[in-house]
Amino acid sequence: MRLLGRLSSINVRKVAWTCEEAGLDFTQEDWGRGFRPVTDPEFLALNPHALIPVLVDGGTILWESNSIVRYVAAKAGRADLLPADPAGRALVEQWMDWQAIELNGSWTYALNALLRKSPDHQDPARIAASLAEWDRLMGVLDRRFAESAHVAGPDFTVADIVIGLSVHRWRSMPRDLPQFPAVAAYYDRLNQRPAFAKYGPGCGP
Repeated sequence: MRLLGRLSSINVRKVAWTCEEAGLDFTQEDWGRGFRPVTDPEFLALNPHALIPVLVDGGTILWESNSIVRYVAAKAGRADLLPADPAGRALVEQWMDWQAIELNGSWTYALNALLRKSPDHQDPARIAASLAEWDRLMGVLDRRFAESAHVAGPDFTVADIVIGLSVHRWRSMPRDLPQFPAVAAYYDRLNQRPAFAKYGPGCGP
């Protein structure tokens, strides 16, 4: 399998972490900001949306990181990471969808302002609003982790891969963070996993 995208991208790291957890070999190729441009015709032939990551597995070509994560887990036959029963799988996927839509959407403006130093994202009111919404959603996770060791229940699943990297990103922001003890305990549990240490703290925010 070929994974196209730079490891500074949280979405690329989702896939790389899943591959390691699933025990599947892959090669990673640097594409995107600072590397080969995603506007290159070779890349556009794989993903016309010009976004990373892309997974090439023989004749299978996939984009959208959470879809790739599910594919990798299913390909490896890892029902522990992605349950086979409809109810268990739906619970995992609802948290993955929440991460992609709600949580990811909350941090976009603040991340561009505070970490990427984008000149187009320096409105103080919008930064404050983005941070407030991000913190509110992290509070949702804190309540969840107060009652469950992992996102979708007692066991680690691919939902923890996408949520775990999001938690790492939140903790990496250069500011004083609200105190969420259950989130902190969850983060400590993730750090016991070698693949998280490699693709979370080992790769930046």
